[in-house]
Amino acid sequence: MAVFCGIFTAGCTDDGGGGPTPTAAPVKEVSIGYVLWDSEIASTNVVKAVYEQAGYDVELKAVDAGPLYQALADGQVDMSVSSWMPATHAAYWETYGDDIVMVGTNLEGAKIGLVVPAYVTIDSITEMNGVADQFNGEIIGIEPGAGIMAATETAIEVYDLDYTLVPSSSAAMAAELSDAYANGEWIVVTGWTPHWKFVRFDLKYLDDPEGVYGGEEYIASLARMGFEEDDPEGYAILERFSWNAEDMEEVMLAIEDGATPEEAAQAWVDDNQDRVLSWING
Repeated sequence: MAVFCGIFTAGCTDDGGGGPTPTAAPVKEVSIGYVLWDSEIASTNVVKAVYEQAGYDVELKAVDAGPLYQALADGQVDMSVSSWMPATHAAYWETYGDDIVMVGTNLEGAKIGLVVPAYVTIDSITEMNGVADQFNGEIIGIEPGAGIMAATETAIEVYDLDYTLVPSSSAAMAAELSDAYANGEWIVVTGWTPHWKFVRFDLKYLDDPEGVYGGEEYIASLARMGFEEDDPEGYAILERFSWNAEDMEEVMLAIEDGATPEEAAQAWVDDNQDRVLSWING
């Protein structure tokens, strides 16, 4: 929660010049909640670096999707740039949306679905049962609470798939995909764009004729109720923040190549000061 707290010296001690000791500048603080998807690790660390450049102390809080929305609704975090709309996080928005501020879109053209290497010889979810043995009857998933996991459970029912959805994590899913791709093996994963894996590997989405995974998504910025009133400057920065898939993938790929999230985010911020200053100053 954004807090503005002046740090004062005890009393008004004479500074030797006949006047009171100067008061320290107010401390600006902001907390950002996010989910542990590679995409949201990238965007959240960039936003953190932007707020730090604007003079804020920033606290990051990594949680699953459901607890993220609950934390925003309860005022436990100030903001998030990790809301996938309109389909992926629809259930969370339906539950908590009346108590959260939808600030705006920060990235357009996102997508979720089932992803396979391009060398896999099927193109549609409807073909999956005929090649279940080649996939070992498994769909490699991510964290159990993620919206894409709920959508995949629905897809298994709608398409009557003879598959088991294997929960793991974003990082574990990417590692399994990397290993399978290196060996030319068949694998199907819960995937989304933007993501570095589409830069590194030749991949494709399986067609979804029933529309279980929805169409084009966007990533939205959210704030707790009262954040705009408590911190107009901080809210304005959040309101102005937006970038594109190529920007996000650049940061994600740097992290995948060994940079820490903080290093990758700061490098991007340093290289894109015109946009960063437009977010900070308007």
